[in-house]
Amino acid sequence: MPTYVPSRDGVEVAVHDLGGPTHGAAPVALFAHATGFHGRAWEPVAARLADRVRCVALDLRGHGEARTPEDLTFEWSGFGADVVAVLDAGVLPPGAPVLGVGHSMGGAALVLAARERRGVFAALWMYEPVIPPPGALLSADGPNPLADGAARRRARFDSLDAAIANFASKPPLDALRADALRAYVEGGFAVEAGGEAVLRCRPEWEAATFRMARQSGAWDALGDLDIPVVVAVGAEEPFTPSAFAGAIVADARHGRLSRHSELGHFGPLENPDTIADELAALAATL
Repeated sequence: MPTYVPSRDGVEVAVHDLGGPTHGAAPVALFAHATGFHGRAWEPVAARLADRVRCVALDLRGHGEARTPEDLTFEWSGFGADVVAVLDAGVLPPGAPVLGVGHSMGGAALVLAARERRGVFAALWMYEPVIPPPGALLSADGPNPLADGAARRRARFDSLDAAIANFASKPPLDALRADALRAYVEGGFAVEAGGEAVLRCRPEWEAATFRMARQSGAWDALGDLDIPVVVAVGAEEPFTPSAFAGAIVADARHGRLSRHSELGHFGPLENPDTIADELAALAATL
């Protein structure tokens, strides 16, 4: 069972201990997930890191096992507040350097939290973070193919295995390594008494999250951070976070670009070992 931390708006963030050294000197990786995913999707990365780095992952509002009020809106400032709540809760090992690790929306949440709690993170590592420069994304009330697609997402399967088989058979999740796909499904679906698997991140919640991306405020927060910021990017594609990764690095005070041209937007779940090795090398410098 996860640990629950109260955040704003009546949300309770779910915190997952994914293993690693328990002594205070070992660095801590705090993992934040992409829209539609959850903290346990990082399990394959954490498994490779656990001999060197303490691994803690979050389920942010509306995702995974987070406890989310029915009437919640999904301004991205709330995701940043969820990370801040965890930083303030005392659930991380005291005295250890903290590496923030974010994927897509999770990267933006970490940047927002890092501005609010300066000095807590020793560095940030983000894979294709959704931190668009002004004018780079659609407005909240305009056409949004990602939001429209999320709203139509299938939310129920006969079983967890049926969900895995479905996702493994077609893009985009067929690109995930088998253990990462299983971690995504097992953490992202609740199993009902009859065995049916039901999506925890409701389609309407995921759609609302996509619609609010442009108004996140993360771009304005980025330049305030006086810590190393590594932006990892897969193959560059138009109209995706890979297209503005270079702008993020240029705007950060201590930004660095890391290219993985063999990967797509789901890189940490496509090749967890490569990502874990890069994180281990960065954590060793903290």
